[in-house]
Amino acid sequence: METKHLLKIGTCSWKYDSWRGLIYSQDNEINFLKEYSEHFQTVEVDQWFWSLFKGNTVVLPKTNVVLEYATSVPPGFTFSIKVPNSITLTHHYNKQKNATAVPNPYFLSTELMGKFLQTLEPLGDHIGPLMFQFEYLNKNKMASMDHFIEMFQVFHNGLPEGYQYCIEIRNPNYLKNEYFDFLAEHHLGHVFLQGYYMPSIFEIYEKFKGQLSDPVVLRLHGLDRQGIEERTNNVWDKIVDPRDGELLSLKSIVNDLLERGHQVFVNVNNHYEGSAPRTIEKINALLQLA
Repeated sequence: METKHLLKIGTCSWKYDSWRGLIYSQDNEINFLKEYSEHFQTVEVDQWFWSLFKGNTVVLPKTNVVLEYATSVPPGFTFSIKVPNSITLTHHYNKQKNATAVPNPYFLSTELMGKFLQTLEPLGDHIGPLMFQFEYLNKNKMASMDHFIEMFQVFHNGLPEGYQYCIEIRNPNYLKNEYFDFLAEHHLGHVFLQGYYMPSIFEIYEKFKGQLSDPVVLRLHGLDRQGIEERTNNVWDKIVDPRDGELLSLKSIVNDLLERGHQVFVNVNNHYEGSAPRTIEKINALLQLA
């Protein structure tokens, strides 16, 4: 496969009015996803992640929405999809530190995962990386990395083949040889997260680049979500926090991954520099893709 076909760059979510004039027309009624797909080959789907509610209520994607997405994009377009948090949360969210933790009965449920995959069937070949995003797992939620690996291996054994499964972990202490060996053995992709108190992806890549499976997902999220929202006033049409040095390092990683024959997804968040489309313009220029 040619190198250019191994790389897809897109944004994290897509429906932003402040992108009008950047990638969207000024028409009153538009299909945001259709117009988006005329500029990019991939996008990250975040909204289906938020699925677990009080009373152990689980909300999965609606058929009409999945069908709308499928018919809005051209052949070759790929969705990076965050798996519902009803599957990845050990306990319900709780903002009160001293409150009793309420276990999530669907944690790593192969039955619920099967139902989720059924809802995605209309997307067909548009389904790309299925990303299991875990929150920071303290000792009360997960005894150890070894225990996490044991649990996920049992879960993985019950998953259907034919999909690209990836893990995003938010425990820096899990990022060691044993963890990457587990991913490689089971052909699980690693999601590199730049932000959210995680170590620099450039540092982690240098340590473990020889142990990676496909696909490799690079998520650029930034370090100060609240701060950048205040600076932009949630208008995402310009760069307010340039990270040119990091983007040069990203160029090196992407080129190295492509030389190694890896399939690569770069998912850019508005919170990284202030405008995901503007950041992608810079990345494309660095990679000479523009």
